[in-house]
Amino acid sequence: MSFDACAALVERADPDRFRAIMAGPVVARRVLFPIFAFNVEVSRAPWVTQEPMIAEMRLQWWRDALEEIAAGGPVRKHEIVDALAEVLDDAGARCLDALVAARRWDIYKDAFEDADHLREYLDATTGGLLWTAARLLGPVEERVIRDFGFGVGVANLLRAVPELEARGRIPLVDGTPQGVRDLAQAGRDALRRAATERAGVSRGAAPALLTGWAARPVLDQAIASPQRVVDEALGPNALRLSWVALVGWWR
Repeated sequence: MSFDACAALVERADPDRFRAIMAGPVVARRVLFPIFAFNVEVSRAPWVTQEPMIAEMRLQWWRDALEEIAAGGPVRKHEIVDALAEVLDDAGARCLDALVAARRWDIYKDAFEDADHLREYLDATTGGLLWTAARLLGPVEERVIRDFGFGVGVANLLRAVPELEARGRIPLVDGTPQGVRDLAQAGRDALRRAATERAGVSRGAAPALLTGWAARPVLDQAIASPQRVVDEALGPNALRLSWVALVGWWR
């Protein structure tokens, strides 16, 4: 039942990734649904309250749960924690702990210090998430996943800009049209590097990268027309997922 709860949560809260996971092999779902359900819970924890202290406590709860998983002993009773403990190893728990720590930025209204700070945030969140998922599925080169994760993270951030700004956050280091274009180009370049090194991703690990199926068209759109970020007009064609699932994540 804990696995079913994970799948149901991802379906409700992260439908793009749910469809991507369902487009992959059944065996991969046992790993991907618990990890992405965890990501749903952690990513929304800073937003369910206006009290920073309560948000901090919610994130700390997940850090404590990951510490229990890393220790290899009994873990707290929780549907997602139960499912996560079945698939996560010590290294994965440590990596996801860094993801939770990075999400503390979401609680407050401070801007990123600079481009390096933004890159570190995206690497710890999207990069760490995809690295953990891919590594647990099969042999993979970390540098490929980290590049791919940066590109996907940039695309996700650009799609979220209007909502983040409406909530009083400052999501971009440079919000000018050229700044948006430069960030999107950096993400696009990272996807291209990952594609050229795709031999470093085994067939078993590849389904984790299918969850980034929307990134390339989003980045291409932002490069061509940065105004689309403000207009909430970034997004892939609904048929793209089927095409990527057929020909490969690097397309």
